[in-house]
Amino acid sequence: MTDAAPVDAAPRLGFCCKFIPDEPPGTHKTLKAAREAALAMNVTSVTMAYLQRLAPAAAQAKLAETVTHNLVALRRQVEWVGARPPLERLLRMASSILPGFTHPSIKPFYAQPDLRRAVEAGLAETGARARALGVRLSLHPGPFCILASRNPAALRNGIEELDYHAEIMDLMGYGTGWHPQGAHINIHVGARDPGVAGWRETLPRVCRVARDLVTVENDENAFGLDAVLQLADLVPVVLDIHHHWVESGGAYIEPDDPRIARIRASWRGVRPVAHVSVSREALLPDHDPDALPDFAALRAAGHSWRDLAAHSDLMWNRALNALVGRHLAWADFEIEAKAKNLASVGLAAQIGAGRLAPQLAAE
Repeated sequence: MTDAAPVDAAPRLGFCCKFIPDEPPGTHKTLKAAREAALAMNVTSVTMAYLQRLAPAAAQAKLAETVTHNLVALRRQVEWVGARPPLERLLRMASSILPGFTHPSIKPFYAQPDLRRAVEAGLAETGARARALGVRLSLHPGPFCILASRNPAALRNGIEELDYHAEIMDLMGYGTGWHPQGAHINIHVGARDPGVAGWRETLPRVCRVARDLVTVENDENAFGLDAVLQLADLVPVVLDIHHHWVESGGAYIEPDDPRIARIRASWRGVRPVAHVSVSREALLPDHDPDALPDFAALRAAGHSWRDLAAHSDLMWNRALNALVGRHLAWADFEIEAKAKNLASVGLAAQIGAGRLAPQLAAE
């Protein structure tokens, strides 16, 4: 691995993948405008089944239309994030920028010169713009992108999918070494068998850019934080606070926990990133927002761990938000809430107003 690229130590938080316009309820015209704004700001997709039903020329045209839209929408998201206050300049990009890129019947379309040039130019321009604006970028492939499996087909698909995400990052200008400007591609471990040992064995099979950019996250079920830290000598570890709360049976990890130092070391000089979310508002409608949810009490009251693991719309729990404020001293945060930018903007407003008393200076 190359040395870590310098990264701004200022804290950042942001949203994941989808932009939601902040439009108040109102007239039909207002709602229509909100829908149009959402379409303009978000990537879209097209099913492989639909493309395969079309004649080759029509399929190529439909794919090019979708990709062109996606490249423009991604650029708009980056510009929007780049115009936010410095605390909010973080974005997890949607994975579906290039639909069907790894599909055997679709991949040849991407080799067509016109489409390839458009992809290369669009991604390069957006990557350069993100760096100019100080926007930290990431990708998070779906749960099928795993490096631990006994199923050869699943493993092959996981490797191909990770390499696809690495190609996007490379074309955006982030294929230059160890997590430049904090860029990363975050995945989970995969199957319990072969687990972390299988993950270690598979990593050398992915492309060099993927090896430089991949990170691994703890989950709420098979691979908790202690298990994932077994990979910290290879790749950076992404702490998910909500997953840790569920998997541990209710523990809230604080910045002075000894494992935080191990997570920070795994990033090799790059500012780490972490994830946070909270249980759904509808599940806990009468819960005091200034008190941390008590996992054991909620389980005893009949809530399943799966229900508690589901993400809320907004970051409604101020006590948990204060914990995020404390962790911002060492990590940036991706806010995994269903209301996306509305949730991250709301949390940033609390922090910016000083209501969470965060320790924002780098240690």
